Amino acid sequence: MAALRWDVLAVIAAGGALGSLARHGVAEALPHPRGGFAVSTLLANVSGCLLIGVLMVAITQAAQPHRLLRPFLGIGVLGGFTTFSTYVLDGVESALAGRFGVALLYTAGSVLASLAAVILGMLGARALLRRNVGRRAGGA
Repeated sequence: MAALRWDVLAVIAAGGALGSLARHGVAEALPHPRGGFAVSTLLANVSGCLLIGVLMVAITQAAQPHRLLRPFLGIGVLGGFTTFSTYVLDGVESALAGRFGVALLYTAGSVLASLAAVILGMLGARALLRRNVGRRAGGA
């Protein structure tokens, strides 16, 4: 077993705290009735997936990041901001409230929108990188 890296654990914990607080803020700003369509959770998960797509391209293709950047932002901040457990609970609550259409739309739509957001984030970040590399090569 690898030795514990306390610095990595510390940045994950700090990032997780920040991301969780941000998600709580979104939930407070956009409340939904029990069993209703959970816009705040959907927004947090989709925007977090978009940002994780951008982050992974930036970390792997654009820069030589500090070794703690990915654990802090990717696992900590964005891991704390996005939430699978709340997504599942929201879907179950909609179903238990007899709102099966909302439950189905929310659960399927969340997964599809989140996957699309990761892809969009990655493609957008790659396009920006190519554009910036082209500008530097052209002397602009």
